[in-house]
Amino acid sequence: MKNIVLNVEGMSCGHCVKSIEGALQELGATGTVDLSAKTVTIQFDESKLTLDNIKEAIEEQGYDI
Repeated sequence: MKNIVLNVEGMSCGHCVKSIEGALQELGATGTVDLSAKTVTIQFDESKLTLDNIKEAIEEQGYDI
């Protein structure tokens, strides 16, 4: 498992947290959102996902990496 931290712009509330964490779960990754730091800490299996897959899923929710 690989851990990464991404800076994500546009998050402001609990809905944002659920949106991002849900999108990551659909990919098979887990994420922890820190609204105050504007970051998402993500754990994923590199053999199943790429960083580009993860970024795309977050951006599809309407947030900027």
